[in-house]
Amino acid sequence: MKADCSAGQGGEAIPFDTAVAKAVALAKPVRYRETVSLAAALGRVCAADVCSPISLPPFDNSAMDGFAVRTADFDGEGPWTFRVAERVVAGDVRALENLDPQTALRIFTGAPVPSSFDAVVTQEHCERAGDTVTMYERPRRGRHIRLAGEDVGADTELVKRGKGLSARDLTLLAAVGIVDVQVLRKVRIGLLSTGTELKEPGEPLEHGQIYNSNRIMLRSLLAACPWAEIVDFGMVPDSLGLLADVVARAVASCDALVTTGGVSAGEEDHMVAAVQAHGADLDVLKVAMRPGKPLKVGRIRNTVFAGLPGNPNAALIAFRQIVLPALRKLAGLAETQPQWFSAVAGFSCKKRQGRTEFVPVRISSRTETGEPVLEMLERGSSANLMAIALADGIALLPPDAAEITNGTLLRYEPFWT
Repeated sequence: MKADCSAGQGGEAIPFDTAVAKAVALAKPVRYRETVSLAAALGRVCAADVCSPISLPPFDNSAMDGFAVRTADFDGEGPWTFRVAERVVAGDVRALENLDPQTALRIFTGAPVPSSFDAVVTQEHCERAGDTVTMYERPRRGRHIRLAGEDVGADTELVKRGKGLSARDLTLLAAVGIVDVQVLRKVRIGLLSTGTELKEPGEPLEHGQIYNSNRIMLRSLLAACPWAEIVDFGMVPDSLGLLADVVARAVASCDALVTTGGVSAGEEDHMVAAVQAHGADLDVLKVAMRPGKPLKVGRIRNTVFAGLPGNPNAALIAFRQIVLPALRKLAGLAETQPQWFSAVAGFSCKKRQGRTEFVPVRISSRTETGEPVLEMLERGSSANLMAIALADGIALLPPDAAEITNGTLLRYEPFWT
């Protein structure tokens, strides 16, 4: 049975891809740099290319527990017996040069290998008797030795400017002895909800009122962005004067202002007028997408403005797909777009051509080659929340398609959090 995917209002709207490009183009990356310790750098945006001050490993070392030998000492046919001259452990700082020929070193993983020794024979392939060791196979040169610089050479570029620093990046920086790193300052993002009908969770509801879920949604999404600093302006009633006052405060202190509600064409939708009162230049007014069509994006002087619809699903999709890439650009990240994966539709539905649609999906199975097969969850209206809460992610239904059928290849974005 096919689900009816068609909905939405008529009227001129720009294509989804155009809206994304316009939003990202509006964002000018922050420039101020600060130096933070590695312990405080997770997720921050690297402000300059970072190169290694040393080689890694910094010295030849043993990859196994065993015995260090010189392959030139293996004359004739085996077995070969050597006197064990020294015991070398990880952290041993002795040079250990000029040792007698026909000797071996008891050595442990990570211990430095003296320059005159060129192989390590694992302890499982040796027989120890007192201060001698016997070996039955001739090792090849370099066996079980990690050479200085084989992982990272001195002056190798480790992290590029614009990279969000991951735990793996920080591990690498620590391994070469780097203590702190230059990062771009955090982006100050103002949040504002409008709607006279809104109440905060925990407050009593009167008839005609609903709880504000958009505020916690946006705070939660931005809390996962270590490069963002949230400035919460709370909830504001549907009043042009009150909204204009809060917009003035936000423009004076924030790099971006993200609002929910009040961006449609109703008599009580005042957000557009409030930002235009402060000279807003809006590049995006309506997008050929579902949900999220009435999204507004532009600039209020030096502040990026994004006016999200009030319906929670529309606000979520518009934020993730259009606003968040612009905020990533603002933060100085080189990679701004969502990460999409290939998937296969396990459902059928009709849709309006020319409109990009996003639907909540759950992985029902996988193909023989491993692609997820997607089940579309109950869509309902832009205000329904249960399907999004139960979804594994969202699927993009492309604008040129009039119908999605079982087996259609789709783009799929998982919900990581």
